[in-house]
Amino acid sequence: MWSEGDVVVWRSLAFGHVRFAMPHVVVEQTSEQVVLWLPGDTRGKIFAGKPLHEIERLDEADWSLLDKVWQGEGVLKLHRFGTHHSLWYFEDGWYVNLEEPWRASSVGWDTRDLALDIVVERDGSWRWKDEDHLAAAVERGWITPEKASAVRAEGERVLAAWPFPTGWEDWRPDPRWEVPHLPAGWDET
Repeated sequence: MWSEGDVVVWRSLAFGHVRFAMPHVVVEQTSEQVVLWLPGDTRGKIFAGKPLHEIERLDEADWSLLDKVWQGEGVLKLHRFGTHHSLWYFEDGWYVNLEEPWRASSVGWDTRDLALDIVVERDGSWRWKDEDHLAAAVERGWITPEKASAVRAEGERVLAAWPFPTGWEDWRPDPRWEVPHLPAGWDET
């Protein structure tokens, strides 16, 4: 189990490849959930090629990675173990990242993005994001129609439960925390 202030790597994997890897600072880990902080200006990695929804076949994918700097003030990520989403808090609202449940790795946590997301504004208005990405994944056979239905249903469950505000909106990072860096072994899957 990780402790407050530890640096971990949150990775999004797809088809055996790292698509996104960013170091985060652990805010809290319990048996039920983990809360991570991704400060602005953190350096990580992102896939170099076209987004998957823009290619027709996986053998066309460029799985190499480029440097990525996280822009903005930072994001607080909350994940309840076993759920197919995480809640991301930005100063201007929330983001529901629909994904596979996080799996522990030797450097932090891994997940697989499930294409569809939800943007929730501070005023409570919301919208689906990337419906076209999910449709493309189904069309190409990378996500089954049944899985796509389950992804949308997960988003609808989150909206029905309405976990906003999350209770973390007034949290602030420890001023002693430095911007995290990718540790050795971040790219080993």
